[in-house]
Amino acid sequence: MKTASQLLAIKGNQILSISPNSDVYEALVIMGKHHVGALLVLEVEKLVGIFSERDYARNVALKGKTAKNTLISEVMTSKVISISPEKTVEDCMNVMSEKRIRHLPVVEKEHVIGVLSIGDLVKETITYQQFLIKQLESYIQS
Repeated sequence: MKTASQLLAIKGNQILSISPNSDVYEALVIMGKHHVGALLVLEVEKLVGIFSERDYARNVALKGKTAKNTLISEVMTSKVISISPEKTVEDCMNVMSEKRIRHLPVVEKEHVIGVLSIGDLVKETITYQQFLIKQLESYIQS
């Protein structure tokens, strides 16, 4: 099974981020434009949080706040769970399932090198399983 680093090399390692001092509305615009469900919150290239659709729903909408008058720092998840690049797809899926998260920053020496989503991991798992099926079919036929 591939590692997080290998998966990022295939899917790309574009990092979409926002400052903790930005307002939630700006984050929503970026997320909508790029069709993503979360943004990393970076302060001088240091990972200080993550802001997701879940954070918006629970900490802004349900609390009667407005996106234009609420700072990311007020509603982001500050305890970010991340993984190292050598972790396997299976390791990543286990962390995401256990912690009930959908986005996993990949961090090497305190520097974010990419983000994996649950969709990225499911897609890779399906590809890997299809490869194994073809190998088994080939073995059986020979």
